Amino acid sequence: MKFITHQDIINLNITPAEAYEWSEYVIRNKHMAILPPKISIKPDDMEGVFCNVMPCYFGEYGGVKMVTRYPGREPSLDSQLMLLDTATGVTKAIIDANFITALRTGAVCVHSLLQFAVKDFSVIGMMGLGNVARATMMILLDKVTDRKLTIKLLKFSNEHELFAERFSGYDNVTFVYCDTTQELVQDSDVIISAVTYAGQNVCEDEYFKPGVVVIPVHTLGFTNCDLFFDKVYADDYGHVKHFRYFDKFRSFAEVSDVLSGAKPGRESDEERILVYNIGIALHDIYYAGKIYNKIGDSAKDVEFLPPTDRFWL
Repeated sequence: MKFITHQDIINLNITPAEAYEWSEYVIRNKHMAILPPKISIKPDDMEGVFCNVMPCYFGEYGGVKMVTRYPGREPSLDSQLMLLDTATGVTKAIIDANFITALRTGAVCVHSLLQFAVKDFSVIGMMGLGNVARATMMILLDKVTDRKLTIKLLKFSNEHELFAERFSGYDNVTFVYCDTTQELVQDSDVIISAVTYAGQNVCEDEYFKPGVVVIPVHTLGFTNCDLFFDKVYADDYGHVKHFRYFDKFRSFAEVSDVLSGAKPGRESDEERILVYNIGIALHDIYYAGKIYNKIGDSAKDVEFLPPTDRFWL
């Protein structure tokens, strides 16, 4: 069994194009996966804390991903993954999944943007400017090279300045800093929120322009949009069917059904569209399998074998 660290994965230099290709493949082939809804533990006496357990089988690999959030921890989000050989049941690797989480989330976010945004989109509002947002911007700028983009960033501490500095080398991007969420949302063609905590909705209904696409990475802050947006999409029905306003969605479909042609996508430039990519372990397992195959023998071996005796107590 291999033990694959965060640094091992960074050393692979996975390209934005690879990440996008992997996620696009997964979305198109979601029907091949065994994907139970994630199990989420949220202690009543620990505000903002959760532990999500996400199992999945997909082709030759399966496994379980665990994600925890503790607001007082730095960083607050942490994740690990156990990769399983589905043919033999052997555990192939224990993998630090933080890089995988950020990269696959960014790739899926960009996929949804390109799938559902109006064709001439150019103004993108972003809030929650951590690693997920950075992965999103990295992949977006690799995919969109044919136009000038205005990226509106919500001011928070000095994160907006660090974010703009990180991508200052791109000639087709202009960054604008916003003091309020209303300013961020207003006139944006696309809104991407990667905030990990929101106690209330981001802003009132009237600030969302016709044709806008909203992608709330952690599903927070946009429940008012559930009630008046024209279409809602998600990566998995089982992960959103319990949403408070699910029965009030005007239209709902999985993104994979749009790619297969079973359901329509955007049908006019006036439609307001909401995309809830909750985050399914399918992406993580597929990425982990690709990473495992790339690393080969360079990762550290760990001796971790089950008992061979039938009775050992």
